[in-house]
Amino acid sequence: MKQQHGARDSDTQPCRCPERCQAVPGSRLCFCSPQDYSHVQGLSIQLFSKVVELVMDEGKKPLKSIVSKSLYALLLYCHDKNSDVAKTSRETLLRVAEFLKRRKLVQLLKKQLPMNVEECLVPSTADFGRMAEKRQGLFSEKKNKDSLAAPAKQRNASPKVQPVKEKKKKDAAGGGFSNSLKKFFACGKTEKEDPNKYRPLDCTTASIECAEWTNYILKADQVPEMVRIMHQRLASPETADVRLFMNILRMAEEHPAGVVLTLLRCAPTCDRAATMIWRTIGSSSPTVEKVLPTLICVMEDWPVHSMFTSDGDDTNVFALAATLVIWVIIQVPKCHEAMHKYAPHLLVTLIVQICESTAHASEEVDTFWKKCQEEHHLNINPSSFAVQTMKALLCRLRCENVVMQMARKHGWDTVLCAHTQHYAVGLLAREMRRDVIPLCCRTAIHLLGLLSTEGHRWDLPFLAFLVEVLEYLDLRECSESVLEMMARYLQSECRERRRLALRGLVVLIRDRLLARRMCILSQRLVDVLADEDAEVVRMSLCVFMNVLQHKDILVASTTAPRLAEALVQLFDHDNSNVQLLSIQLFEKVLDVVVDEGKKPLKRITNHSLLPLFIHCHEENQRVANASQKTLHCAARFLKRRKLKQLVKKGQLSKFGKCLLAEDRSQAAEHLRRALPYLENPQESVREAAIRFIGMAGRCLKGQPAELHVLTQALEAMSKDDSPSSSNLEVQAIFGQRSSELRSSSGLRDPGSQEQYQETVKRGPPFSVTGAPATADAGYS
Repeated sequence: MKQQHGARDSDTQPCRCPERCQAVPGSRLCFCSPQDYSHVQGLSIQLFSKVVELVMDEGKKPLKSIVSKSLYALLLYCHDKNSDVAKTSRETLLRVAEFLKRRKLVQLLKKQLPMNVEECLVPSTADFGRMAEKRQGLFSEKKNKDSLAAPAKQRNASPKVQPVKEKKKKDAAGGGFSNSLKKFFACGKTEKEDPNKYRPLDCTTASIECAEWTNYILKADQVPEMVRIMHQRLASPETADVRLFMNILRMAEEHPAGVVLTLLRCAPTCDRAATMIWRTIGSSSPTVEKVLPTLICVMEDWPVHSMFTSDGDDTNVFALAATLVIWVIIQVPKCHEAMHKYAPHLLVTLIVQICESTAHASEEVDTFWKKCQEEHHLNINPSSFAVQTMKALLCRLRCENVVMQMARKHGWDTVLCAHTQHYAVGLLAREMRRDVIPLCCRTAIHLLGLLSTEGHRWDLPFLAFLVEVLEYLDLRECSESVLEMMARYLQSECRERRRLALRGLVVLIRDRLLARRMCILSQRLVDVLADEDAEVVRMSLCVFMNVLQHKDILVASTTAPRLAEALVQLFDHDNSNVQLLSIQLFEKVLDVVVDEGKKPLKRITNHSLLPLFIHCHEENQRVANASQKTLHCAARFLKRRKLKQLVKKGQLSKFGKCLLAEDRSQAAEHLRRALPYLENPQESVREAAIRFIGMAGRCLKGQPAELHVLTQALEAMSKDDSPSSSNLEVQAIFGQRSSELRSSSGLRDPGSQEQYQETVKRGPPFSVTGAPATADAGYS
């Protein structure tokens, strides 16, 4: 009888695992039972599963709140020492998850991933508050009831045991399990509880126990102190409770800026305790999304960031400290979604940090970084660490191929050199363009917003990235800002910026609407044609060519003369591509110039006839053909039929004689403009120039400037180290004629070097475009 009475007493004892019971506060159902009655525990779980399975449709809605509260308790009993209880708990947990239609939880249970299941079943904040309050009440009650901890003999002998009330005896006689079931079936309808009912309205942050166990409604000015307490708690050798980490997540979600700035100030080098906090934050993608904007804001201000927190603290925070935190969070796999959302901002910010740390060394930054190196055993400088963080970010974004290609092409080494960083950033854009076009476009749009304002410190690498992905952007909404930005960089004194702006314009003119708007840049593009960089000139010519490909676009009367004159100067450019494009563009200008611009264009077109004629003898066949085609267009534009017919029939040998016959008064000017071609490296061009000079010399007889022009020609021809027979023949003719002119003009010593130099000095300078007609009037 005593044994039965002892067993009966054990039924009346409260549950010996209060932590597990309180995991489902307010559910009125406990799956816990004394160790000797584990079969009752298993049966209660099985019955609960059956109730969930067989409940009628009308009872499902009020049952949901109770079932949802049982999830965490069932999860705990999945790890019970009794294998039957553990198996039953897992089956019931799966049924409950299906009842609640929680697909993610069902999938995790079927895949048997316990760690992920635990994270998916994080209790609500209201549950934490009630768990903390009931935990304190339970433990205080246990200390007063010695009969619960002492053996049966001591309990009977103890005079201090309080008598059990009669009502409780009846409950024990009826069976604790049956009473629990009655309570369970009686809770079909529950009132909607206030989520803040079990959360105190205020807290004193002096207690570490409060920070660990209690779920308070924190005010903004309490967050900094609470973060410091949590950091100290984790830095201590004692083991921290999981609720401390849950409270960290809650605070980071409610007050992200306060948590980030306070933690960066109290642990700037990201020590072990701070690393635990940051990794905890990284395990929750929604929390990471909330803290990343503050971290990015800190990273953008180099070398330090200053911002007030709610407690009035405005201590400077190193930008590198935020980069170190990003590096720590990236190591957590669950941060992928948040990192993908803020990837453009992170990439741009890391580029800025690489540029800043490479160009400007700071003593305070070096001192801070030495501490970080000691803390994390790093042996790289700040710029290399920023590169390492960028690599980790790209790998987290599944862009491993980009990292490998950059390494293979030495892009990571190039980005560490201040003079070549924009090349490396352009290479990064090209590699990303092959694999992750959406990310490239998002990054380019972000850069476009930064470049829309003047004076950005690192606009060169930004512009290099933008130009590489410009063709993939939808510019319907931002075309005006892009054109304005490119026009601004066309006037830059930096050659690289001008080159990148022209590359961007080459991409933009593929759109017809943008090509029409680009006409406002014509004057600036004409100025660029005088640049010494052949690549800059080539791209400017490409822009003009592509714009004029559209049939409805004409060359304005104000632009045509300046453009044509600049193009004639480029006919003799050393770069064959520039030479070819300038000749082709000149033909295009003659075709599409407006009627008002034709008259001022005639003088320049007349000057272009001789250069085009001589370039028809180029060894480069493409240049020769383009010159002949443009020469025909120029003759047609000037309405000179004889010249037009000769070019059309290919009788170029007669073109020079016909040109001199029609412009006999301009023979001296034509001869002067032919002299520079005597120094051309191509023999065919030199021969064509010599033959024309010989014909022009015969047309000079009787003209006032004859002696001076012949003297200049003799001097130019004598510089040829290996003169041809034609050269020698023309020199002999000009030499004889010069002697006759000197004798007739009273110069008795024609071989005098002093008189020869004096004659040359008195003459006007000659050029390809020729000298003014009045320059010859002063010579007799």
